[in-house]
Amino acid sequence: MRDRIVYAGYLVRCPLGGYAWQVLHYLTGLRALGWDVFFYEDTGHAEHAFDPERGLSDVDYGYGCRFVESFLGRHGFGDRWVFHDVRRDAYAGLDRDATEQLFREARVLVNAGGVHRFAPDRRRGKTCVYIDMDPAFTQLRLAGGDAQLDELLREHDRLFTFGENIGTPRCTVPSGLLDWRPTRQPVTLEYWPVEPLRDDAAFTTIGRWDSGGRDVELDGQLYTWRKRTEWQKLMDLPARTGARFDIAMDVHDAADRAQLLASGWQVRDPVALSADPDAYRRFIQGSAGEVSTAKDVNVRLRSGWFSDRSACYLAAGRPVIVQDTAFDDVLPTGEGLLSFRTLDEAVAAVTAVTADPVRHGRAARAVAESFFAAPDVLSALLAQL
Repeated sequence: MRDRIVYAGYLVRCPLGGYAWQVLHYLTGLRALGWDVFFYEDTGHAEHAFDPERGLSDVDYGYGCRFVESFLGRHGFGDRWVFHDVRRDAYAGLDRDATEQLFREARVLVNAGGVHRFAPDRRRGKTCVYIDMDPAFTQLRLAGGDAQLDELLREHDRLFTFGENIGTPRCTVPSGLLDWRPTRQPVTLEYWPVEPLRDDAAFTTIGRWDSGGRDVELDGQLYTWRKRTEWQKLMDLPARTGARFDIAMDVHDAADRAQLLASGWQVRDPVALSADPDAYRRFIQGSAGEVSTAKDVNVRLRSGWFSDRSACYLAAGRPVIVQDTAFDDVLPTGEGLLSFRTLDEAVAAVTAVTADPVRHGRAARAVAESFFAAPDVLSALLAQL
């Protein structure tokens, strides 16, 4: 019997393409390494789920469960997932008895993004792994005295973070007394075959425009968890480059949307696009490349964060041009992957890619193969357990 590992993530409660691929890359990568891997999710930490069909959040998990059953089932995990509605004590996927057996037999529990809290009896005798997917935000909450988060983290044996510079002299994010170890998003490369580049392809990205309520402070300085302020710095990019830009972002503010459209940006609904993981993938594969910003907290504190979405663009052979978070300390930049700090640098990067898209596309795929291949990323993580 193969050793069992439980990957606890966030998908039933947010059934969208980006989350779906993020989860699947971990599951398939661990399976390729010989593990008997299961996806787990419950509502013990947070109840509300987003339903893209109805466009609202509530405690009806029917859509999310059907989404997970279909998506994971197509990729060989139809009998390898469980969702537990804690308040109703109801299960989907595996039933109660099978879930309890799974936790008795598992050797490793992975808590991705901190959206779960495993009970002591489930942790006992296991190696518990925490993967911080919100670097800088997590550490600044700790520095600000978040006792509940501190307690949660200390229930884990190993702490990994997508902020690959955290804990090094290259980064000013406070790491405290915790041993943060670097990791990055794994990508199963065969899911992202390189498609021919269309002549009319636009530079694209997918994400949130403005996320309120998550700003943090350090030494009297406010750091924002929103991309809107960073996008404002790029408004002249279409006019300066003559390139096409088609961003899938939830720009609800009428003035912001009007400014983007007047500046030459195309804007589409990210939820409509992301509701189907295959449409999400086709959008990336049909792009000329990605152009995107990062959150202020990662930019100014040089966390080294790099997006799981951007990793998919690289795997699809699409060049990535993204705002610098000091990820170039650990990843190669210049061909296929380019960083910028200013509008002028973003203009130069777009100009370089459009001048030789084939070379940059090949380089992008090469970066993905060398730095994001799921078996390599996850082997490095597991070797530290």
